[in-house]
Amino acid sequence: MAAISEYDLFIDGQVCRSDDRYEQTYPYTGEVVARIARANAEHIDAAIGAASRAFEVTRRFSRARRAELLTAIAQAIAERRAEFARAITYCTGKPISYARAEVSRSVGVFTLAAEEAKRFGGRYEPLDFDPARPAALGMVERFPIGPITAIAPFNFPLNLVSHKVAPALATGNTLIVKPPPQCPAPALMLAEIATAAGAPPGAVNVISADPPVAERLVTDDRVKMLLFTGSTRVGWSLRDKAGRKRVTLELGGNGGLIVDEDVDLELAARQAARGAFVHAGQVCLSVQRIFVHHKVYDRFLKHFVDETERFPIGDPMDDKTLAGPLIDNAAADRVMNWIAEAQTAGAPILTGNRRQGTVVAPTIIETRESRFHRLRVWCEEVFGPVATVEPVESFAAAVREVNDSPYGLQAGVLTNNLEHAILAFREIDAGAVIVGETGVFRVDSYPFGGVKDSGTGREGVRYAMESMTEPKMLVLNVPGALSAGR
Repeated sequence: MAAISEYDLFIDGQVCRSDDRYEQTYPYTGEVVARIARANAEHIDAAIGAASRAFEVTRRFSRARRAELLTAIAQAIAERRAEFARAITYCTGKPISYARAEVSRSVGVFTLAAEEAKRFGGRYEPLDFDPARPAALGMVERFPIGPITAIAPFNFPLNLVSHKVAPALATGNTLIVKPPPQCPAPALMLAEIATAAGAPPGAVNVISADPPVAERLVTDDRVKMLLFTGSTRVGWSLRDKAGRKRVTLELGGNGGLIVDEDVDLELAARQAARGAFVHAGQVCLSVQRIFVHHKVYDRFLKHFVDETERFPIGDPMDDKTLAGPLIDNAAADRVMNWIAEAQTAGAPILTGNRRQGTVVAPTIIETRESRFHRLRVWCEEVFGPVATVEPVESFAAAVREVNDSPYGLQAGVLTNNLEHAILAFREIDAGAVIVGETGVFRVDSYPFGGVKDSGTGREGVRYAMESMTEPKMLVLNVPGALSAGR
């Protein structure tokens, strides 16, 4: 095990120490791996003040300067790839191969933002279609709105921070980042990188704080926007406290997956297992409810159970591991309790239902009876390695079942029937419908977010940039120009 790391705060371009610290353990072994500084009210005020001062500088950055800054950040992240990945795995238990992939995705997010910064914003707006304004022409420019609070969860402690920091810097805004309390290291490293790359002091601040203290980041009038990724309960509560600020919430899900009768069932089972159990199901997009056409249900189920029972679990530092530990014992306790609740209700447990430390074996629960739809493993977000499976009479029935949820983040549809694919796209209530893959699919450029209890607003580099800016119109009414060439 690595030596215990000490993590401080980062405010106004420099490391800021605090004697108030807490410990974080390695989820796989329980060993202490980090001591983390806890911010107080004065730190919060200092971070907001620093972001406000820095905004007076960043708001005037040219597109070229923003792009250069973002490119330099992307390069620096790539150079420290191994350091980022180790920090992610030791504090969250994410399998090391997926931690490396997260770092690569973050490099891509900043590279995308650098490219978008070059062309985002300005456009010509014709006005002389109005007979009363023959000499008028217009230009629309988008301007940054000011300091932004960004709150991220433990399951993607770098990439979900990057999805907030990169578009903010690309548009000339500044940030106060509240990283996940379990894993602040990636955000701290990112803030140091951004400052070294040329971001002015205060452009990116990082503080860890308990909720009552951190609430100031949501209520302070100097903060103009809240970006939050996390639990549904906390997200909607923060929106209520944000007042007139702009708010983007990326919240939970209990992702549906439809398996149609015409697909390769072995491939579908592999896709379903990976979608449900990778990173121990600690992914907001995780496959949780699987609906299979009744004609192929038994055959699919055999393949799915086989894939689940050989799914690589255990030591997250092993390159072959796809599902490591849950984030802590409390999370493992909760998941096992939900499985026990289903078993007590009579729902068949087809495989899994075992635990060693914080590692919970991937578990399949059959929910073919409608009364099982009241179970928490079906109607709430498990956020663990648990999937339910049941047959449906038709594709249309599967669509209705997917929609029978308070959530609507993404849904997966495995079908070779074009009519079914279009039906799913038109009828499923979700932020995205993924045909040919499960709902864990994501490319960092497209508009990402959900409907219903899954949130409001969209991330995705360009779409986030739009939410972080205000359009302003310039009208040039120059009557003399009409006769100048005569």
